[in-house]
Amino acid sequence: MRPVAVLVGTMGAGKSTVGELLATTLGVAFLDSDQLIEERAGKSVQDIFVEDGEATFRALERETVAHALTHHDGVLSLGGGAVLDPATQALLAPHQVVFLRVGLADAVKRVGLGVGRPLLLGNIRSRVKQLLDERTPVYQGLARITVDTDGRTPEDVAAEVVERIGAQHRAPKDQP
Repeated sequence: MRPVAVLVGTMGAGKSTVGELLATTLGVAFLDSDQLIEERAGKSVQDIFVEDGEATFRALERETVAHALTHHDGVLSLGGGAVLDPATQALLAPHQVVFLRVGLADAVKRVGLGVGRPLLLGNIRSRVKQLLDERTPVYQGLARITVDTDGRTPEDVAAEVVERIGAQHRAPKDQP
């Protein structure tokens, strides 16, 4: 069992929004690794960062992603930093990884004031730029498909992903 697609990218790329649209189009379930972590921990990602520290969050993230990669056959969206873990990178190698690439201006617009985003403390624009600079090479290295999201609707991005991963996963349109 493997996910149909694993979406990666920085915050503001549209992984959750596009992921839900993609899953609906393909007729499969959508799973967000951050939501799974929150369910497992019984608290928000932000609270885990503040109360338990980033190391605890990253350990939970690593375990959660590993489980999802072997038990979920729909669309899986990963938190922006999940790909930084070498063990997670190795686990992603055989999967259909889709990098949703976003530029600085669009990312900043989409994340707004960063409410609920623990890595956006301080100057949001400079912090998003730093995250883009650090993580983009990792995303590109893992991706089988890269889709630009700047200036595009989530529906348009999802349609391109569907087209690029192939029609073999599309849900039959004639079903009642």
